[in-house]
Amino acid sequence: MGGGGWAVGGALPCRSVTRPLRIGIQLPEVEREVRWAEYVDLARTAEAVGFDSIWLGDHLLYRGESGHERGPWEVWTMLAALAGATERVTLGPLVACTAFHPPAVLAKMAATVDEISGGRLVLGLGAGWNEVEFRSFGLPYDHRVARFAEAFSAIVPLVRGQHATQTGRFTSVDDAVLLPPTARPADRPLPLMIGSTGERMLELTLGTVEMWNTWFTEFGNTPEGFAALNRRITAIAERVGRPAGEIDRSACVLVVVDPASRERRVPDDCTPLAGDPATVAAALHAYAAAGADEVILVANPIDHASIRTLGQALALLDA
Repeated sequence: MGGGGWAVGGALPCRSVTRPLRIGIQLPEVEREVRWAEYVDLARTAEAVGFDSIWLGDHLLYRGESGHERGPWEVWTMLAALAGATERVTLGPLVACTAFHPPAVLAKMAATVDEISGGRLVLGLGAGWNEVEFRSFGLPYDHRVARFAEAFSAIVPLVRGQHATQTGRFTSVDDAVLLPPTARPADRPLPLMIGSTGERMLELTLGTVEMWNTWFTEFGNTPEGFAALNRRITAIAERVGRPAGEIDRSACVLVVVDPASRERRVPDDCTPLAGDPATVAAALHAYAAAGADEVILVANPIDHASIRTLGQALALLDA
């Protein structure tokens, strides 16, 4: 699509008139142990230097083969707190696992955070992949796509102000509705974003969602790789009868701000974005040319210094 526009009714806040695409940043997940005071400071710093959005991963537990354990805070509680502590930035889970909550309850949680934020939430959705956290927290890991499909079909009408009734193999709702009603205009419902590159997941969702997002490992972390993947998304959208221009394209991009940092391991098959703010700004222009409407920066390290340095890139992007 390209150009940073918002496809369905202008549901996202406007960026700078000269910025070619929206720029977000992912806040820390399990790179290190982070407490609330640092989270809110990071979010406010990101807002102050000009980021359009901030994102939090939705995970419960990581456990490596060596037994090393790491875990983030619960994403919806944290998003609600950040919604009250910020004023302008879009907020969202990157992405919410539909298996972690009954789908109607998940929709209710999202509507509540959207209310707290004044209509700044994007509801990113996915099926989950980390079997360790499913097993550890007593969540079924089988039939993940089928479970997602039923959850998605219940969530969509609810966040769009409709009643939902569904009796499925995994999900049942009986005349559910989200009340109080959303303060959003009827023609600007809560935006939905799918975070997946799986063929079946995309066929299930691209006919409905406003946004599609992909992680940097799925396209090699280069504009050229994103452009190739983006063409595939367009082809699937057209195959399911959705005009390709109605779907915003979002890419998570790994950026190494401090080469000496070992906070995040750089995958062997990815080329990290690295360099001074001018280099980063030029790369962001390249992603816009490749069809991205949004880039979400995954910074190494993710701290105040990195956010401020990347803010210099945003200023150059806006110039």
